[in-house]
Amino acid sequence: MRKFVTLVTAALILAGSYLIAFGVPASLGPVAGVVGESGDQTNTPARAAQGGRPAGAPKGANATTVVLTPLEMQPYEDILRAIGSAKALRSADVVANASGEVTEINLAANRQVSAGDVLVQLDARTEVFNLEIAQTELDQTRDIIQRYEQLQATGNSTVTDVTLSEARVAQRLAEAKVGLAQSALDDRTIRAPIAGKLSLSDLEIGDILTAGSTIVTIDDSEALLVEFELPERSIGLLAKDQTVLASTPTFTGHVFEGEIVSFDSRIDSVTRSVTVKARIENPDALLWPGMTFAVRMIHEGDPLAVLPATAISWSRSGSGVWIADGGVAKRVPATILFRRNGRVWIDADIATGTLVVSEGAQKLRAGSRITAKNAPVEAPAMVPHQATPEIGQAEPEQPTESEEPT
Repeated sequence: MRKFVTLVTAALILAGSYLIAFGVPASLGPVAGVVGESGDQTNTPARAAQGGRPAGAPKGANATTVVLTPLEMQPYEDILRAIGSAKALRSADVVANASGEVTEINLAANRQVSAGDVLVQLDARTEVFNLEIAQTELDQTRDIIQRYEQLQATGNSTVTDVTLSEARVAQRLAEAKVGLAQSALDDRTIRAPIAGKLSLSDLEIGDILTAGSTIVTIDDSEALLVEFELPERSIGLLAKDQTVLASTPTFTGHVFEGEIVSFDSRIDSVTRSVTVKARIENPDALLWPGMTFAVRMIHEGDPLAVLPATAISWSRSGSGVWIADGGVAKRVPATILFRRNGRVWIDADIATGTLVVSEGAQKLRAGSRITAKNAPVEAPAMVPHQATPEIGQAEPEQPTESEEPT
């Protein structure tokens, strides 16, 4: 018996808590009403107004609260990133064309030289002698030809045309020998082929050079060529003179601007990438060949519809967004083109400025009434204070939703 009383008491407590929290259900209104003197049942102040909405509740209380964001049009910046290595705009290895002993050097490392400057001098005594011999032979043949021509002019028959022709052939041979001797002598002087900066060299005076030996390297670094690889998808974005941005750990925070000067005509079959070269001007000689660069190539496309990524919803038919159409939710299919930093660029049949649900889309169904979270809410209607009727008295009649209190 005690157990039964406990259960009944608990049930009464739960029922009372429910009535306090939610009021009397509409279906029990006639039962819960107060009977007046005439015997008619009347509503208590806690009764719901017409339509089940509590008296004084704001209109649209049944609408789903969402966050609305206007649709914007912005271009998407497609950023391609790569790591590249720098080379000098022009670079040349200085190679010995002849063998011999080094008698003079001008190879100070990092020295700026001009094209034609003497870098190394080899022992040239033999070549000087050979040139003198060849020059003497040439002078001799010229004298012979001059004498023959004078004799012919005086009518001397001892000098025939054949003799004069042979002398002229000998002159041409002598001239060729002079040229060979001069070339051999020039090879003893090693000059800078291009203007630029000298690299390190271990050559010393007295060393014996052999023909074909590399003496030093000259780098023309007034501009650098940065070579890097871009993925296959970048082919449609590549163009000569396109701007690239490069940065190097050597100069943190400094961004160098360059432009594409060339790129390969085929895709590497292993890496599936294309080789690209960009030129970066280097007037202050801050950048050195061999530096590593982080390269960015930015391509700005046409303006596209952009929204917060939270605006995208998914269904069996694919991705889409919810828009506010006269306070009612309407779903529009949308294709995601790009995604970055919590935003998506989409292809959808939506006009610019249309209000799109950016938060709360998961609660919506087609035709759902919606209200913006930051929209002004209609203040609850003021209900005049009335004294609680005594038992057996009728409650003053409440105006319906379509009537205004007088």
